[in-house]
Parts: sequence; C-alpha cells; structure tokens
Amino acid sequence: MDDLAKEVSPFRRFSRDEWAALRADTPMTLTQADLDELRSLNDRIDLAEVETIYLPLSRLLNLYVAATQGLFRATNNFLHSNDRKVPYVIGMAGSVAVGKSTTARILQRLLARWPKHPKVDLVTTDGFLLPNAVLEREGLMNRKGFPESYDLPSILRFLSDIKAGNPHVTAPLYSHLSYDVLKNERVSIDHPDILIVEGLNVLQTGRPPRDGRGIPNASDFFDFSIFLDADVDDLRQWYIDRFLSLRDGAFRNPKSYFHRYANLSDAEARATAARLWETINLVNLRENLLPTRPRADLVLRKGADHFVRSVFLRKL
Repeated sequence: MDDLAKEVSPFRRFSRDEWAALRADTPMTLTQADLDELRSLNDRIDLAEVETIYLPLSRLLNLYVAATQGLFRATNNFLHSNDRKVPYVIGMAGSVAVGKSTTARILQRLLARWPKHPKVDLVTTDGFLLPNAVLEREGLMNRKGFPESYDLPSILRFLSDIKAGNPHVTAPLYSHLSYDVLKNERVSIDHPDILIVEGLNVLQTGRPPRDGRGIPNASDFFDFSIFLDADVDDLRQWYIDRFLSLRDGAFRNPKSYFHRYANLSDAEARATAARLWETINLVNLRENLLPTRPRADLVLRKGADHFVRSVFLRKL
C-alpha cells in the first residue's frame, strides 16, 4: 500500500474501520436476496461488506449529487433559465476480475433508494467494443479490452448526448456468451438522475494531437469516478478461479465462444487461464489501467479475500 499512498498523494486514505464509521445513520436497504441477485460469479461479498464500504459510499455520492443539483438550480436562477437538469455521471474502472460489475450493480441499487434520485441507470462499455469481425480483420482479437478495441467515437457521442440532456439515448449491448456485440440490440437511457458507466478503460486518456485540436476523453463527462484496485497477484488468482468456474458453467453451453475450453482438465484450465492473464489482461492492466488509477476521485483497494481494506478519496 505504501506505493499507492505515495502515488495518490492528493488523496486522503481511510482504513476499513475509519470508512465504515462514515456510514452514520444511513439505513441498510439491501437484503440477502438482493445481494444474491447482484453478485457476479466468484465475487465474495456479504451484507457486512455492503454496510462497511458501500453504504458510506452511497451516502457520500448522495451528498455530491445533492450539491450538484443545488448548483444547477442556482445557475438556472442566475441565467433566468428553466433548463432541465442533466444526469450525474459516475465512471467506474478497474481490472478484469476485480469485481466492477458487482460493485456497479450494488451502487445502482443503493443510490436508487435515496429519495432525491430514484432513477439510476447502468451502462457497461463492453457494448462499445468493436465487433469481433472488425477486431479479427484489424488483427486486434488478442487486444480485446485494450483502448484501441473500443469504438471511441460512439462512446463519446453517447456521453455527449447524455450530458446534453437528450432523451432516449441508446447504447449497444454485449453478450458474454457469444463474446461479441449484439447486432441491432440496444438499451435506451432516458433522463436518469444518475448514470453509472462501468468499464476497463473509462479513465483512459489519449495523446493530444500536435495541431492542438484535442478530442474529449470519456472521463471528461464524469462527475465522479471510482477505481477498483487490488494486488496484481490477487487479480491473477481471481481471474484463474473465475475461468475454472466458467469452464464448469457457461463454457459448457455449445453456443459459448469459449466452449472449446469446457473439457479442459484442471491443470490444462489453470495453464490456459494463466497464459491468457499473462499475455493479455496483465499487459492491459500495466500499460493502460494502472496509469489511470491516480485520475480517479475514489480508489477502493481490495485485499486477497476480495474485501475492501483501504479507501482513498481525492481531496477537494
């Protein structure tokens, strides 16, 4: 943790117990049934973790959203305008297997149960990946999940439309079974109070062009950003464990893109997962994800047991 503490010097660090105390009197609004529904494969999380980590975070975000809404009303008064407020956008980044999907769904459910912003939507950037046919044509299948494998103009158009307050903004959908973008299937986002955008590289920045005519980054549209962090060795083990679980589950579906891995022995599956981690996911983590960690407003640092051990909050 020392290296992270030095790297994120603009941040204030909270131990698990210090952060838990910030829950104050925030009520617990999730049940065990809710958690079972929201938990992703192999994610170890319980109601105590929700109370300790995610209730304080939902309280903090509720305060931030309320402050932004107050600023919006003050600006409207200043401009003698009656513009409609635009969604508060939260970006969530982190490695494969770190638990982004579970965290995003838990936050979505918790935030929707605060009275002032009941409509909370969630979009994952998987749908903005280039279709497999394009990735294969461009020789990028082994770079899937890297920044160059996404349709960045589409992501920027989507976020721009959201922040413009446009109604019925659509986003493409992705199938983890077919490992590809779903053709002609989209989700419609219509004036949510809060939008959570979850994905590997949502905090990524591009190099400014030499002519000075820079394009925006996805994170330019975020009001708040979260990075889920963990030790690299722990991430590797979680990835391998998830691969083994998928081998015994989803991979057995003949329609699965990874059906060829369904009959691997334990040793073969571990070796395959380790190879995929080392040659693809670890490279992406080191080259693209970890350099964006200091850009987050909040870093949740997990321990080997998958529970958050430290929280880093950017100072205002």
